[in-house]
Amino acid sequence: MRWLRLAILGAVLAGQARAEDIVDVLRRSQQQRLDAMARAPAGARAKTVRASFDKLCQTLKPESEVDLVVIAGPTAAETLHGHTIVANESLADLPEGERIFILAHEIGHVVNDHWRQMGGLYRRWIPGEVTPSQTDPVAGRLGRDASMLAHRHEFEADAYALRALRRLGFEPEVAATAFMRQGMQQDTATHPGTRKRLAALRAAIADVAE
Repeated sequence: MRWLRLAILGAVLAGQARAEDIVDVLRRSQQQRLDAMARAPAGARAKTVRASFDKLCQTLKPESEVDLVVIAGPTAAETLHGHTIVANESLADLPEGERIFILAHEIGHVVNDHWRQMGGLYRRWIPGEVTPSQTDPVAGRLGRDASMLAHRHEFEADAYALRALRRLGFEPEVAATAFMRQGMQQDTATHPGTRKRLAALRAAIADVAE
């Protein structure tokens, strides 16, 4: 869910989004991001990622629309437009459980309706047409609230992915392994740090074990 970065507001102030509301701006920014991503070649790695995605959808049966685009490049996995999951072909190189966890995390963003929630937050702070006079006074407070909501969304998506692991017969510790493989990350505007996410996962695992 990196799409909410306040760089979007920079584009607004540059005059690229007049006569649009803020969700239009977010949607256009995400489409530009999606268009710029290189599609992975059709091959064994892309097929492996898609097979794991299909397995998840068959098991979880999400009621929301959810699509998959397998990509190449630096992005590992991300959800755009609230329903399009982009997943790097390199996920095929991971053990299946870790790949399942990462993909299930992104499906969790979809089924929990995180795109609509974030759009609603932005609209509350920036109602109506997007103009500098609308965005300038609230940028700092909007950034704070958007970051808090984004962190909550990450914890919710992690919890969803943990439940998906169990349903597919994987040990819950696979989730921690997936995090540790990426190295220890600090808090960002959009994602809580690794230690916080691991602590939340371990608490969820302990609750089920009791």
